[in-house]
Amino acid sequence: DAISGPVIKVVARAVQPRLVRNVASGTPVGHPLHPLLTDLPIGAWTMATVLDLIGGKASAPAADLLVKVGIVATVPTALSGLNDWSDTYGPETRIGVAHAAMVHAALGLYVASAVSRSRGNRTKGKVVGLVGLGALMAGGYLGGHLAFVKGVNVSRVAHEEGPDEWTPVLADAELGEGEHRKVDAGGTSVLLHRSGGRILALNNICSHMGGPLDEGTFADGCVTCPWHGSMFRMTDGSIYRGPASTEQPTYDTRVTDGQIEVRAAS
Repeated sequence: DAISGPVIKVVARAVQPRLVRNVASGTPVGHPLHPLLTDLPIGAWTMATVLDLIGGKASAPAADLLVKVGIVATVPTALSGLNDWSDTYGPETRIGVAHAAMVHAALGLYVASAVSRSRGNRTKGKVVGLVGLGALMAGGYLGGHLAFVKGVNVSRVAHEEGPDEWTPVLADAELGEGEHRKVDAGGTSVLLHRSGGRILALNNICSHMGGPLDEGTFADGCVTCPWHGSMFRMTDGSIYRGPASTEQPTYDTRVTDGQIEVRAAS
């Protein structure tokens, strides 16, 4: 905790610009960027080890190149990981520190391996690289634990479909212009907002970390999550600003006999 607090503050300032936050979060690709980028150093360093062990002398230049590729690929991978980690709390934050420590240990070992190789000491370079692969696998295990056990950066709305049939949720008179309400639609938490006479509806649970959107702020046609600042367009649930990378589910609305009704978007 003593390590993570100051680092999170620095990261939060660094990713404040909208473009930086969106790219680092994977918003343009529709899911978190960090897991995708991890394949690059893991793949490069694993194949370098394979060539070191069974490739023979002819494969030495390729193995050395792969070590360098992994070192370079670690930079954007680590930066995107820092972005994701900065939104965590408690046990997830502490596991993230251990994960980062193991990965950076692997990076240091592979840098040392690259130096040894460049100086002609290939045996030492191979041994150091093999130890680095062990550190990398340990870090990868912790990263998998964060994603698949702790659910860090897993979409909180993946299974939120909403009612298939028109479902009354609120009296039309109870939602004035510019106002919003959280309503229940057949067990689904839905956010209603009236803008320009039009009733807009999104899932109320932020796809990023499950924040309550009804407690957020509304401006320029967007709702901002109160937890991490993800901004969604009310008209279609698309993301204006990360860290969210998954759009919010939207719902059709209508008014019948003075009641606002919603259903899953057709």
